[in-house]
Amino acid sequence: MTFKKIVTAAVAASLALPAVNADELKGRGASFPGPVYKAWTSDYFKATGKKVNYTPTGSGDGIKSITKRMVDFGGSDKPLKPGKLDKKKLYQFPTVVGSIVLAYNIDGVKDGELKLSRAAIDAIFTGKAKFWDDAVIAKDNAGLKLPHEPITVCVRADKSGTTFNFTYFLNKIDPTFKVSKKPTWTAAKVVAGKSNSGVTANIKQIKNAIGYIEYSYKLKTGLPAAQVENKEGHFITPTVKSFQDAAKYATWTPEKHFYAVIGDPDGATSYPIVAATFILLPREKTETNKEVTAFFDWAYKNDDKAAADLGYVPLPESTKEQIRKYWEAHKIK
Repeated sequence: MTFKKIVTAAVAASLALPAVNADELKGRGASFPGPVYKAWTSDYFKATGKKVNYTPTGSGDGIKSITKRMVDFGGSDKPLKPGKLDKKKLYQFPTVVGSIVLAYNIDGVKDGELKLSRAAIDAIFTGKAKFWDDAVIAKDNAGLKLPHEPITVCVRADKSGTTFNFTYFLNKIDPTFKVSKKPTWTAAKVVAGKSNSGVTANIKQIKNAIGYIEYSYKLKTGLPAAQVENKEGHFITPTVKSFQDAAKYATWTPEKHFYAVIGDPDGATSYPIVAATFILLPREKTETNKEVTAFFDWAYKNDDKAAADLGYVPLPESTKEQIRKYWEAHKIK
């Protein structure tokens, strides 16, 4: 092939690329639902041949990207209030409920053996407890050999919906702790990582570390996670059943674009650190929005098992029907 033909072929290929990618829906944002969206997009492509590409960059980036119309849809674990949605001209709906676990790396302490009271969690993440054998931790763990070693707290480096929901829980324990996607941590030793995968990697690599991650990342890596004291004083093991018990306390409505924060729910058997994750759509892109809602509607109908297998709680059918009516009302279904 001559040089001229090579150049001509290369130009033709480059011009063809946008046409190939034009049919691919693009989303980015929250890493909390990253594993389930990966499963859903893969299964959707196998079933329909349609491509959906979701990049788990963090909720802050998801909100920013959809606000600037850089993607077809954004993902956020921090729901936006109706006023902010109106200002940014966005729609919003939930997809699944997940949970945040406190994963740790302590020699000799197996999965579920560590019990963390609300006071202990507050002490660890504010820096009041600096060593693992601190009295506030030890009093609920009499049978464990906790080391006199400094606690390394693993947190998010980016603006994060997981952090928003975790600090929402911390604020319920200690109202002086500010709810934030990126707070200022006061623990003695803090290591920050980007996205849930980055925090998970840090916990796994650092001895005597603890951090907050979405449950599916704990399942994938086999990291141990603590029992957490709920608002009724019970120590609850993170399981899909205890997440389901918590999720039923969600109070969302289509009229408020499903705005709700579930964290620290009622119920003796409820795991206390749960959260829904949300999709954000630009109001002006009606036809593209129909393609996005078709994907999520397919997942609601066909892929609850994939969500459950990864440790998420699928939405109840009543909520799915509310979402479908919301789509119809806004002519995006």
